[in-house]
Amino acid sequence: MGKKDITEAEIIESIADIWALLTDEERNILKQNFSIQRYKKNETIYCEGEEPTHMLCLLSGKVKIYKDGVGGRSQIIRVIKPVEYFAYRAFFSGGNFVTAAAAFEPSVICHIPMEVINQMVSENNKLAMFFIHQLATDLGIADERTVNLTQKHIRGRLAESLLFLKDCYGVEEDGCTLSIYLSREDLANLSNMTTSNAIRTLSNFSTEKLIIIDGRKIKIINEDRLKKISRIG
Repeated sequence: MGKKDITEAEIIESIADIWALLTDEERNILKQNFSIQRYKKNETIYCEGEEPTHMLCLLSGKVKIYKDGVGGRSQIIRVIKPVEYFAYRAFFSGGNFVTAAAAFEPSVICHIPMEVINQMVSENNKLAMFFIHQLATDLGIADERTVNLTQKHIRGRLAESLLFLKDCYGVEEDGCTLSIYLSREDLANLSNMTTSNAIRTLSNFSTEKLIIIDGRKIKIINEDRLKKISRIG
């Protein structure tokens, strides 16, 4: 789908942090080169091994970045929320994607050619520093997640994932229902455990009155206790 699906003003507002760093000439170039695509729930956005050609900015919806592992199991590396940029690291590293991305729910994504971004970065120090900061932040989060998912026990990992989802996507108007409805498989993949372990641990959390489960909806009713479980691992 093309630019007509969303107004130029909405695009500019969404990428305001980058827009503010650009010259008038660079802004005109960006206007002429972006495109908009809509993705259905569970639709693949890019695949592992593909060549990166565009930087992506999630305008609405939710996206997972994941990697297929041994025995067909996937590991969700991180989740993307509006308005975040992704899919550019591989280009800057000179390689292909080492992960894949898919939509958790219907999503609208802005595509900007990496060759355009690369040219701007080479000429605009402020934009270059923006991406250095973004990459450094993502690396720090990845390092912390790696330690947590490999050293914590199952309860600690699942508690952390629930808190992680709350921090990323927030809660609904009731103040406790997570604003994302994950399948048990996705929740397991986010927590580095089997689906059966995720189901069993969720059930235990419910019995302990830490959460309330309503289908795919999860309500956090004892956040302090979940934080304690996450800390002790």
